[in-house]
Amino acid sequence: MLVRCLYTSHVAEPMSPALLAGILEQSRVNNPPRGITGLLCHTSEVFAQVLEGGRAEVSELLGRLMRDTRHRNVTLLVYEEIKERSFAGWSMGQVNVDAVNPGLLLRYSNRPKFDPEAGSGESAMSLLLELIATGAIGCQAKR
Repeated sequence: MLVRCLYTSHVAEPMSPALLAGILEQSRVNNPPRGITGLLCHTSEVFAQVLEGGRAEVSELLGRLMRDTRHRNVTLLVYEEIKERSFAGWSMGQVNVDAVNPGLLLRYSNRPKFDPEAGSGESAMSLLLELIATGAIGCQAKR
């Protein structure tokens, strides 16, 4: 059974390039053997991450992420069974949402600011899917 999970959290410490690189590298090494794919969106203050894979594997990873001290205030926005993956091409894709056109953010929110907790999980997921469609995901993320 495939599932998709979308959660958001707040950065515990100021976001440094080294911190972000460590998170991404860890994901890109650990996720493929577990069959987990996904996308990490971030600003200097907020993470939003979607994970896809088997129910047990995604649930186990979500539990570890909730205990990860690099972020706080983890909020689950979506957890659903899916027929197919939307993020199959990425062991962990990445988007710096600070670099995304504010007009795109405004399509899915009441303000042109990335705040996935302000709307529905469905609208946050729609934004992530549009980021795929517009090619906003970093090419180095493909694996």
